Amino acid sequence: MEKQLQTPLTKEKAKAFTAGDYVYITGTIYSARDAAHKRLTETLAKGEKLPLPLENEIIYYLGPTPARPGQVIGSAGPTTSSRMDKYAPALLDLGQTGMIGKGRRSEEVIASMKKNSAVYFAAVGGAGALLSKCIKKAEVIAYEDLGAEAIYKLEVEKFPVIVVIDSKGNNLYEM
Repeated sequence: MEKQLQTPLTKEKAKAFTAGDYVYITGTIYSARDAAHKRLTETLAKGEKLPLPLENEIIYYLGPTPARPGQVIGSAGPTTSSRMDKYAPALLDLGQTGMIGKGRRSEEVIASMKKNSAVYFAAVGGAGALLSKCIKKAEVIAYEDLGAEAIYKLEVEKFPVIVVIDSKGNNLYEM
């Protein structure tokens, strides 16, 4: 089923999605990959404030290529989500409700998604140039020293994803 999502992604909105739904996201999402996730969890371990809000937010597992002249962002395809699995439950416990990436997730992440009413979306791997056209604004907000792995605040319009794992734990990869 095709659905529209205007961010933020509240728990109530997350519960309305079912594995297999086609969703077009409009609004604010954030990007973060391995190095940024590591820093986020280190920041939490020190008891310090995170550089981005997590409650009702979506993190896109993305490390964009540099933007060409006249573009907002370079190629913006998803990275393999399992690399964030050791960090995801802690962030979900802080209220994060959505993740965008590609590939399977661990049982620990799925259990945390069910506990926290979160959703895992997949973006099409290999379609980074097309996905970048849905990103209308990109701004580095944290960890600029990480280059492509810095955390970006992204404004997206009709960003296409598929619900792979819904808040009840239904998994499209296993259906």
